[in-house]
Amino acid sequence: MVEGLIGKKLGMTQVFDEDGNAIPVTIIQAGPCIVVQKKTLEKEGYDSVQLGLVEKKKR
Repeated sequence: MVEGLIGKKLGMTQVFDEDGNAIPVTIIQAGPCIVVQKKTLEKEGYDSVQLGLVEKKKR
């Protein structure tokens, strides 16, 4: 099984460890996600779901 995270990259920043070293990190908006397609063993030969990231429309 493939495990992962679906999201949108918002930007980069840094955090500091206990020794004061700067560590670069990526900021990700994860979710909300919805199922957009379901694949079945009978039709596609395997079972899976396809997820989509829901984004608000800009006004």
